[in-house]
Amino acid sequence: MLALLTHRFLRSPKWTCGLFLLQNQFSNYSIYVKSRPFLQVPCDSTQKQNLFAYDGVFNRRYMSNSTIELRTDDNVVRFAFNNVSGGNSVVPTRQEKKWRKAKMSKKSIVNELRFYRLKAKKKMNSPNPEVRIRYKLEKAKRKEEWLIEKLRKYDVPKSPAEVYDPEILTEEEQHYLKRTGEKRKNFVLVGRRGVFGGVVLNLHLHWKKHETVKVICKPCNKPGQVHEYAEELARLSKGIVIDVKPNNTIVLYRGKNYVRPEVMSPVDTLSKDKALEKYRYEQSLEHTSEFIEKLEKELEEYQKYVTRHKKKRDEEADSKNKAV
Repeated sequence: MLALLTHRFLRSPKWTCGLFLLQNQFSNYSIYVKSRPFLQVPCDSTQKQNLFAYDGVFNRRYMSNSTIELRTDDNVVRFAFNNVSGGNSVVPTRQEKKWRKAKMSKKSIVNELRFYRLKAKKKMNSPNPEVRIRYKLEKAKRKEEWLIEKLRKYDVPKSPAEVYDPEILTEEEQHYLKRTGEKRKNFVLVGRRGVFGGVVLNLHLHWKKHETVKVICKPCNKPGQVHEYAEELARLSKGIVIDVKPNNTIVLYRGKNYVRPEVMSPVDTLSKDKALEKYRYEQSLEHTSEFIEKLEKELEEYQKYVTRHKKKRDEEADSKNKAV
């Protein structure tokens, strides 16, 4: 090894000067280094010898830019890198490069997509019904997880409720407000977007000239959804719910001590576009959940059919064996 390094170093014509390193035990060998700035470390002939260390950058073809230790124990030469004992000089070591993942070419991306499409097509056209159902079920579950992650972005943190004294209305006042609210034609429509900032803004605009306003909820198909809308509107607008009719209509009263707020659209509500996006994701999630339930029922029925058919076949085989 020592001879090979010596031959490799001396082969280059760029050597101009060098340093004689070791001669006490191996007189036949001499090592030369390039004329670079180096630091000579004191060595002891009785202990492990730290031959040389340098503070420059060494040629990477031959060695790393680190301290080298030559050990001569039992007439055996050993090299050790980055492990010099003793000495006050600190030699900086080379930092390893962090290899980045190479970008895939367009052709490799197309080939990968083609592979996945063929794999999916093979499962879809499989003669085994269980394989087809399981593939659809896995795909639907992945879509469900993706939709849930999307809907989390539209969750707006609710601001702490303001402390205010609720106004107490008598039965006569409630009856009067209920009748007047039914007769008047002014109304606010809550559509598929649900309760968002624009609905609360329209409530305050109606309360500028009217004490009561009707809120018509058109797509309230779920049970209890009208009452949820009524509570949400009362919290955001600080109004009073007078009546909730069975035809999905809410009558809201602005209050005796009503003061029009400076910001009529609350901060903890979605905009018109965001509310529509949320509605679409909710609809997709609802349909996906129904499709998953349907596939799970189909898979369960198919497994029952397979077990029943297998049991019947085993009984027929047993009866044949008994007859023989």
